[in-house]
Amino acid sequence: MNALIKTLVLVLIVLAGSFFYYLKMPELKFGQVSLKSVFQNKPKNGRCSTPCASKLEFSDINKQYAPTSPGIFFLETSERMVLPSLVACSIESAARMYPTRPVYFLMKGLSDDTSIQLNSDYRVIFLLSSMKNVHILPLRFEALFKDTPLQSWYLKVDSTKQRYWIHHVSDACRQALLWKYGGIYMDTDVISIKPIPVEDFLAAESHDLCSSAVLGFQLHHPFIWACMEDYVKNYNGEIWAQQGPLLYTRMAEKFCKRPNSELVGDAMCSNFSYLQPRRFFPIPYKKWLQFYEIWDTNDTTFNISYALHFWNYMNKEHKEVTAGSNTVAEHLFKQYCPLTYDIFVKN
Repeated sequence: MNALIKTLVLVLIVLAGSFFYYLKMPELKFGQVSLKSVFQNKPKNGRCSTPCASKLEFSDINKQYAPTSPGIFFLETSERMVLPSLVACSIESAARMYPTRPVYFLMKGLSDDTSIQLNSDYRVIFLLSSMKNVHILPLRFEALFKDTPLQSWYLKVDSTKQRYWIHHVSDACRQALLWKYGGIYMDTDVISIKPIPVEDFLAAESHDLCSSAVLGFQLHHPFIWACMEDYVKNYNGEIWAQQGPLLYTRMAEKFCKRPNSELVGDAMCSNFSYLQPRRFFPIPYKKWLQFYEIWDTNDTTFNISYALHFWNYMNKEHKEVTAGSNTVAEHLFKQYCPLTYDIFVKN
């Protein structure tokens, strides 16, 4: 009984926050994927299992799954459903920064054949589903890779024997999404702070490495098709970055003789832009703890950045944003994902 009361109280808090958000941000309001459609109250066979977008046949899910226009894509390729506040902040910041574009969050853990009761552990999903331009959808690898070079690879690869499967399948998914629908892909630890002004781009992580954390291309861009072909041809499940940063570095060199180590500004690379590291990585991964240092109001580090990569895979100690800490991270949460801050940090 106590657990049920706690759950109901938390749901009321989230809904109250969502209503406040509705008043402040009318362009977001309440989402196409409502709380009711994401969480079904009726358990199957007397038991509750994983969340589902809705109880549909697979063919119907494909209809719901397909974006109607190029959007901003986020992925969760593991089965996890309990998400940290950084994921909520990344998606909320994108929804605010691109209010007229759909923001898609595709989750492997969403199921089309089971139901779940309201669960306080899924509070991030409650929050995201209340935003008008955020669409939470099930991630189906086979359907996504169909009719792409990745299909043959996926049908023969044994995921149980892949050392870095979650990472590598995510690398494949972002390519397939951009090829089929066009738009921008972002990792779930990237906070948007300015609209990206170009449609087709790669981002340099450093002077000699291209990133896979943020990239954008229009529908059926030939570079993405070439990336998928390279993914299959040079697949190596034993190398963590082989299908990610190393792939885009290889392809940038192949397509346009990637700008050299003296890169200090954006450059054109064949028929797409190659953006300098400060656009997304003004804090390099070795200095990721700077996000949790005291905020300097006179700091100009992020002046030309479009988004900020938090390097969450470096955060082995699971450092979190805390209210009143006056850190860089807290400042960013307050400014770019205030609803996430109010509900998950401040409270």
